[in-house]
Amino acid sequence: MSVSQVYHIAATALTAQSMRLNAVASNLANADSAHASTGAPYRAKQVVFEAAPVPGAPAWAPGVRMREVVEDTRPPRLVYDPKHPLADARGYVAYANVDVVEEMVNMISAARAYQTNAEVMVTARDLLQKTLALLQV
Repeated sequence: MSVSQVYHIAATALTAQSMRLNAVASNLANADSAHASTGAPYRAKQVVFEAAPVPGAPAWAPGVRMREVVEDTRPPRLVYDPKHPLADARGYVAYANVDVVEEMVNMISAARAYQTNAEVMVTARDLLQKTLALLQV
């Protein structure tokens, strides 16, 4: 496998984890919102990935790409607050179905995966530089 293929695979992973971090940021920003622009409560979003072939790379070393963004199907979080302007007839307000602890775990996981792939690129660069230095001798 060539160094350019290693760069390409790591770059696809960096892009994927960046999308995951954006979804987490959106979820955390809307965790306490009572409704979205649609009028319904915000639904947490999760990024779904799939393997993506890398041109020239072996089949056992695919990259990754985003397949889709799916909304969490869990019901909204109901809070009893009859004085809230968005309360229903029973006095409950529907808030986003975002689990803040779960989102923090997703954020840490995505950040670590991003960092690891950035280190792969640095290591590949260092190996290429050492190879070029050997050729100059």
